[in-house]
Amino acid sequence: MIPKWFLNIATETLSYLNLSLNFFTNWEEAQFVLPWKNLGILDLHSNKLQGSLVIPPMSTEYFFISENNLNGTVHTLFCNLSNLIVLDVSNNHLGGTIPPCFGSFSSSLSVLNMKGNNFHGKIPQIFLNGSNLMTLDLSHNQLQGKLPKLFLVKCKALQVLNLGHNQIRDTFPFWLQNSPELQVLVLRSNKFHGPIWHPHKSLGFAKLRIVDISFNNFSGSLPSAYFSNWSAINTDILGANKSRPEYMGKGYYQDSVTVMNKGLEMEFVRILTIFTSIDLSNNNFHGEIPTTIGDLPSLIVLNLSSNYFEGLIPSSFGNLKELESLDLSKNKLSGRIPQQLASLTFLQYLNLSENQLTGPIPQSTQFDTFGESSFEGNLDLCGVPLPKICEEHNTDGTPIPPDFESENGFGWKAVLMGYGCGFVLGMIGGHLFISKKPNWYVRIFGRKM
Repeated sequence: MIPKWFLNIATETLSYLNLSLNFFTNWEEAQFVLPWKNLGILDLHSNKLQGSLVIPPMSTEYFFISENNLNGTVHTLFCNLSNLIVLDVSNNHLGGTIPPCFGSFSSSLSVLNMKGNNFHGKIPQIFLNGSNLMTLDLSHNQLQGKLPKLFLVKCKALQVLNLGHNQIRDTFPFWLQNSPELQVLVLRSNKFHGPIWHPHKSLGFAKLRIVDISFNNFSGSLPSAYFSNWSAINTDILGANKSRPEYMGKGYYQDSVTVMNKGLEMEFVRILTIFTSIDLSNNNFHGEIPTTIGDLPSLIVLNLSSNYFEGLIPSSFGNLKELESLDLSKNKLSGRIPQQLASLTFLQYLNLSENQLTGPIPQSTQFDTFGESSFEGNLDLCGVPLPKICEEHNTDGTPIPPDFESENGFGWKAVLMGYGCGFVLGMIGGHLFISKKPNWYVRIFGRKM
């Protein structure tokens, strides 16, 4: 319990209160509106608070109450908090619909995080007039229907949009081209459908670094020019920034995201500004994989699995020198594995299984670390680590028969064996000839050489 006397401390002057990372379950005296008149920062995250969501003072700018056991709905009094910059109510059991006022109650609102609750219904027409919004996370709820038509169109500062793990049914939000600062886009596990490009709508995405639209019903092919404007990934910026890691976020708030990386679902509590990932898996994309993906030298994670991509694996993937995770499994890819992939020294996870690949598996120090599961399900692949041994081939690519015979009936193996035996006998005879010196040799040449 948060003790009753605590509410009487510095009610006129207290500006910062942090009770996070404790085991508080409730207030000793039930509170609905907290009393501190000049409070700027209130942090109650990671406790065991139960019951309804308390209302912070009007002066509050940063309110963190995530990772608790709160339930009920969000009261309309939140609409009066006109000074809020960050509101984080994530990972509770809050329900009901999202209050329509959330897009206009604070012109200074930078972060709205409501993920991991039980909010349902349609997303209301919020942020129609624009704002300073940088992060909107509504993931892991039960939101349904289509996105509002003018949703976020005027939010020019938007950097992170996470709508993953809901039941939203809509086409790709092409209006995101009006968000020039967008860096993280997550639409994972919804019911989005249709193509993700339009011949008459340009998609800039100059700063996009993390995109996850997996587990939807997106379809169509990807034109070669689709990734050409992704400047944040097609510029090699990693070398200059590795020595001084920077994270996304504003002030007291740190952005987080969950991505599929190296075959595992990983949550990044803080997002490195140099981390890059493209996940288009588990959709209905078809056609060839654009070779221009190989022009994204800063790409770290690429997942195109469980689609209908066909044709060759682009040899341009050998240019992805920072790539750590590559998953192309469960497609219809054919041909050989490009030798260029063997030069990817940072590659830690590779999955090419369940395709129609052929020929020998490239060998390199890095490729030798991948097990059989990385290549299984390709009937015509051969070589380590698969049990199938590759056939030798002539210079023109035709296989050499295992027991080639000449026209006169003599096999090359027999000839080579005879040659070997003759060589050994000749060496032995020569040794005896020189050391023993037979009589006929002595008679003709004498005993001295």
